[in-house]
Amino acid sequence: MSSSRTPAPVVTPAPVATPAGTATPATPRRTPTSSTRGGQDPRGTAASQHAAPYADAVRRTAGHDWLRLNVPGHAAGTRRFTDLAGMFGDAPLRLDVPPLLEGVDLGAGSPLDQALGLAAEAWGARRTWFLTNGASQGNRIAVLAARALGGTLVVQRSVHSSVIDGLVLSGLRAAFVHPSVDLDLGIAHGVTPADLAAALAADPGAAAAYVVTPSYFGAVADVRGLAEAAHRAGVPLIVDEAWGSHFGFHPDLPGGALAHGADLVVSSTHKLGGSLTQSAMLHLGEGAYADVLEPHLRRAFHLTQSTSASALLLASLDLARRTLATGREAIGASLAAADAMREAVRAEGRFGVVSDGFGRFADIVAADPLRVAIDTRAGGVSGHEARRRLLNEHRIMVEVATDSAIVAVVGAGAAPDPERFTAALHALPAPSGSQAAPVRIPLPAPGPVRSTARAAFLAPSTAVPAGQAVGRVSADTLAAYPPGIPNLLPGEVITQELVDFFRRTAAAPGGHVRGAADLAVSTLRVVDEGGVAAAG
Repeated sequence: MSSSRTPAPVVTPAPVATPAGTATPATPRRTPTSSTRGGQDPRGTAASQHAAPYADAVRRTAGHDWLRLNVPGHAAGTRRFTDLAGMFGDAPLRLDVPPLLEGVDLGAGSPLDQALGLAAEAWGARRTWFLTNGASQGNRIAVLAARALGGTLVVQRSVHSSVIDGLVLSGLRAAFVHPSVDLDLGIAHGVTPADLAAALAADPGAAAAYVVTPSYFGAVADVRGLAEAAHRAGVPLIVDEAWGSHFGFHPDLPGGALAHGADLVVSSTHKLGGSLTQSAMLHLGEGAYADVLEPHLRRAFHLTQSTSASALLLASLDLARRTLATGREAIGASLAAADAMREAVRAEGRFGVVSDGFGRFADIVAADPLRVAIDTRAGGVSGHEARRRLLNEHRIMVEVATDSAIVAVVGAGAAPDPERFTAALHALPAPSGSQAAPVRIPLPAPGPVRSTARAAFLAPSTAVPAGQAVGRVSADTLAAYPPGIPNLLPGEVITQELVDFFRRTAAAPGGHVRGAADLAVSTLRVVDEGGVAAAG
């Protein structure tokens, strides 16, 4: 599959609803304008999408001369809290208003209510929630809500660790469907509708199907086919679309998951959508499962969301939605920059473009053009070393590195300098004749499942030397590739292959194993003998 783009299909939107604010009852439903379904309608953007009601309300409130005798404790005192003001400027302190204010987020039809309604309209959702604990919060909410529909979650094995957190919290049993894997680069992609259908057939009482698309490296799965497979099995499709919040807002971008039939979508808006770090959204589709899911989602939202949600994060979501919905020209410039990076890499011939090989995998139907994944090992440099040198010698940050690749991302609306990136990339020192080529660290297969994640997590456990952990049941979630995607889950057996992988990763320059008991992964936490039964 070439990484050249074809326009995303135009999808006629179904009616959606204006969602409720986080502190108020649901507002009446209304028919959306033609800009719904992720901005894919070619007739233009609705005038309403040019508004930012919550952000404007916060700005108006901050502009008054207040005597603040409430939290936050800095009380917008820019002359006394000089460290804060010196670090962030005066404006963030003034805009850091507390929750539950009339004219901001209280009452039906509040500015927050309006902002949520506009977000639902923009993404084609029945209802949208703003999240201030990241897409990780959205994943935990989704799994908790799914627990009301059954006892087993059919879940893609390469989900984010926050989905596993949801399994721990909910007690759901996981039935894993395994993604395709590029064994050469050690990259996990997605799942096919056929594989999902087979997994659902093996678990007829499943609560829901849970998949990830796009992948960390920009591989886009067949969401429409996955939705059809889930619906034939009588379950909703939940999509972790953390890396695709920008989908559908330009004709050269893939369509969003809701537009292709997903029932619930987790959207990490801060990733490529432009909101502040830690802000995200959760979108409920207008489908057959919406009525049963909505009350459980509402309860799980209140269970997981801070009671002191940051006005800065919420306002950034409102503004990011407006920027995406009205910023087709700016997104076009971002697409051109990403294209220029890939073309320069191809022209030089030293490194490879990962998405150029996507056509070999049946589960991949498109590539996210704003993700620029580079096979650095082809040019004689490990991904970890490339990332380290780009950071320290060229002041260029890339999103992630593995032993074989780096991933650069271009935010929707951002305008990076393609030449600066590609010049620095090709300036990386090539190995001399005496130097060995980078050694690939193979992606290990997961170990057998011995218990639910919840039972293993809550069971009595002990940290033991890594060599003694082989054959034991893990009590922790460990993720080394890429950050956030677990290689080892609570309840899975620790294999020698996994131990070797973790230790080699930890020893690599820039290598890191998230969730490990120590940086070198010299110890691993295992369930005590008989501990799972005791916890159950």
